[in-house]
Order: sequence, then C-alpha cells, then structure tokens
Amino acid sequence: MQTLSPAVSIRTTNGTIALLNLNAQVDGLELHAARGRLTGRPWVELVDLLVLRAQITGCIADYERAISLAERCVRDAPADATAFLSRSRAWGSLHLFDKSLADLDAAERLGAAGRDLAAERAAIFQAVGRYDEAMVLRRAAFERRADFETCAGLASLHAELGETAAAEELFEQSQALFRGVSPFPLAQLEFQRGHMWHEHGDLARAREWYTAAWRRLPAFAQAEGHLAEVEAAMGERDGAIARLQRLAAASDDPDYAAQLANILGEAGRIEDALVWRVRAEERYDALVAEHPAAFADHASEFWASAGGNPERAVALAKLNLEIRPTPRAHALFSRAIAACAERPKRITVGSPVH
Repeated sequence: MQTLSPAVSIRTTNGTIALLNLNAQVDGLELHAARGRLTGRPWVELVDLLVLRAQITGCIADYERAISLAERCVRDAPADATAFLSRSRAWGSLHLFDKSLADLDAAERLGAAGRDLAAERAAIFQAVGRYDEAMVLRRAAFERRADFETCAGLASLHAELGETAAAEELFEQSQALFRGVSPFPLAQLEFQRGHMWHEHGDLARAREWYTAAWRRLPAFAQAEGHLAEVEAAMGERDGAIARLQRLAAASDDPDYAAQLANILGEAGRIEDALVWRVRAEERYDALVAEHPAAFADHASEFWASAGGNPERAVALAKLNLEIRPTPRAHALFSRAIAACAERPKRITVGSPVH
C-alpha cells in the first residue's frame, strides 16, 4: 500500500473542536439575525458559514437555509457586490449554475473583481463541463500567485480531466503551501484527491486519502461515506455497514441510505436493505421535487440500482446531462440506459453503486 505524503501530517486545529467552533459561530450569527441585528458583512458571513457546514456535515437543510438568507441579503443590500457573490456561492451549492453565473455578473457590475470572482467563475465552468474556460481562469490565477487556493483549484481541474500526474503534483504543492490552522480546507483537498483515485479505480490510494480527510475532520460525512464505499469494494463489508448506518441515521442526505441498501442487499440482508431503500426513495422523491438540479444525478444512480426503476433513472440522468454535460454525466446516462436494457433481469436491492 502506498505511503501517504508527509503533507498529510500537517497539524491543524482538532477537527471536532473546529466543528464546535463553526457551530458556535453559526448559532451566534443566527441569534443576531433572529433579533434583527444582523446587517452587512456578518450577514454574508452567516451564508458562507452555512454553506461550509453543509459541505462538511452533508446537511441539506443548511444549504436551503443559506439560499434563503442569501436572497434576503441581496434584497436588503441590492448595491452590495459581496451579497451577490455570497448568493452565487449559495446557488452553486445546489447546482443552480445559471443563477450563480448571473449573480457573478451582477457582482462584477457592482465593482467586484480579482481572484475571488475568477475563482467562483472557474468553479462553475468546471462543474458544467466548460473545461477550456475553467482552465484559462485557473491557470491565470495560478501564474499570478501560486498559493494553496490557486494550486488546489488547478489540481481539482486536472483531476476532473483525468490528468492524474499533473493533479498529483499540484495536490502536493497545494498542501505544501498551506499556511492556515483550520482543518476544513485541507480535509476537502484530501477528499478531492481520494475522489480522483476512486474515479480511476485505485481503491488503495482512494482509501488512504479518504481516511486522511476523515481523520482530520471526523464529521466530514462525504469523506466517510466514500470511505465506506471503498471499504465495501475491498471486502470490508461489516465496517462499511457500520459507518453507513450511523451516517444514514443522522443525515438528511439520502445517499447514505442508498449506499447502505446496496451493501446490505449484496450481503443477503434483504429485509434490512429494504428499510433503507424505502427511506432513500422517500427522501430522493422529496429532494428531486424541490431541488432537481442538485439531486438528479444521485437519484438516477439510486433508481438504476437499489431503487429498481431504470426508466426513472434514465429520465433523471438525462436531466443531469442537460444541466452539466460532463464526461461523468454522460457515463451516468449510459449506465442508466444499460440498466433499462437489463430490465428483464430485474434490478435487485443488492445491485452495485457506481
């Protein structure tokens, strides 16, 4: 097994303490908001902190709350460029990319400029498969100033393009340039690195980087969920089930229930799998109705496998492809079509997740 980079040993604030501090910041700002005492920059800070917490804990309600607050912020401060930047990030968190880009344009008209604006545009271009435009922005930012953020952004793009050698070099460089104490940026970078290797089928490397992210930040739900998926694929099913049972019970994100249904089905625990399949189905139905752009992809994966409805999987995969025509979206659509072709064989609860 590969030895982890020395960069993984970078000391940051304890992940549990950091999350407690984040919660305290959010609670304090929410209290001021409830009393009508929150205006200007603190309001924008609350939106951004909610998005950050949602990214770490997987709490969809935080994303929804962030959008609600961001809309109010723009309404109350229509000439404030930072309000539009914050709302753009909130829109993007639920894959409302057209709205996100429109807010970036508005922020620019109001005087926003520089690396923050370019970084936000690059992230959206990358998310929707406009890789050439994203590369121009990422590369320009990196050449102007090679620091943690610009290296990380460029690394994520090369990883998305499948250029693992270039991405690895930049991941290393980014971690070496890290100068903060917060565990959040590093854990997210480690997760991205694990996801790159997971996409390329290198389960050993994926496991190491997912583990690094999870150990740095034990509340990082996405990292632990992907770690469980890798563990199950490597034959460590009991540990994966234990992780996913805890995540699925605590989270309002149905991905963990869907993963758990798949793994339990593969283990022959059909009744247990059915419980989690029903829970995932109900939650996906609600989320796709409310936020189709954000959940069409994962819902498609669910219906093509544990959900047992490949026709619905195709419809959702098609929607996802229209929103962001990336190679990953094309692959998802192809898998959904293939699941339909195999319909006579009847997809079972234990079908694999991709």
